[in-house]
Amino acid sequence: MIILFDLDGTLIDSTEAILESFGVAFKTFGQVVPEDKLIEAEIGHPLDVMFPTLGVAKEEVDAYVDAYKMHYREISCAKTVLLSEAKEAVELASKYAILGVVTTKTAKYSIELLEHMGLMSYFEVLIGREDVINPKPNPEPIQKALAKLPSDTNDIWMIGDTCMDMLAAKSANVGSVGVTCGYGTVESLENCTDNIYQNALEAVRFIANK
Repeated sequence: MIILFDLDGTLIDSTEAILESFGVAFKTFGQVVPEDKLIEAEIGHPLDVMFPTLGVAKEEVDAYVDAYKMHYREISCAKTVLLSEAKEAVELASKYAILGVVTTKTAKYSIELLEHMGLMSYFEVLIGREDVINPKPNPEPIQKALAKLPSDTNDIWMIGDTCMDMLAAKSANVGSVGVTCGYGTVESLENCTDNIYQNALEAVRFIANK
């Protein structure tokens, strides 16, 4: 069995670090910082998608992303926490499955965060934004992760908190479980998966009993 996890809103809460880094990026260029709720509504999308949605001109996106990343890397470990029972979820899953992470975050920073939290050793692969051309909801990130893992199983699951995770799983022809501890609403998740649980641990238990 293979279980792939999303990161933000599924295993970790880095909302504070994300909001602060967006604020720094906008202020760097003398622009008004969008309201927190507008930024939070876009979390899960890659930065190069989020900034244009929040009003940044296409030709300026790279500069904003660079400003964001410069600040985010400085504060991410200090201002990111594991979600409730996330560690237990990873530990349990590792007992019967090969594990991977598929995220729209930068892989480099994601690995640093997971190492800081003592979880990176549980994962055989981590696919981040710079590893793919087409991020979730495109199936490419999941397909790329699976290409790096043993291919002798069809029992494959994606756990995530948004429909982007669920749609990517469907397109990649793998099972999906939505969790409500992140940024997606129950109502939105109901439109894209039949399996919805409160957090990653409940999701892992569900998969274990399939």
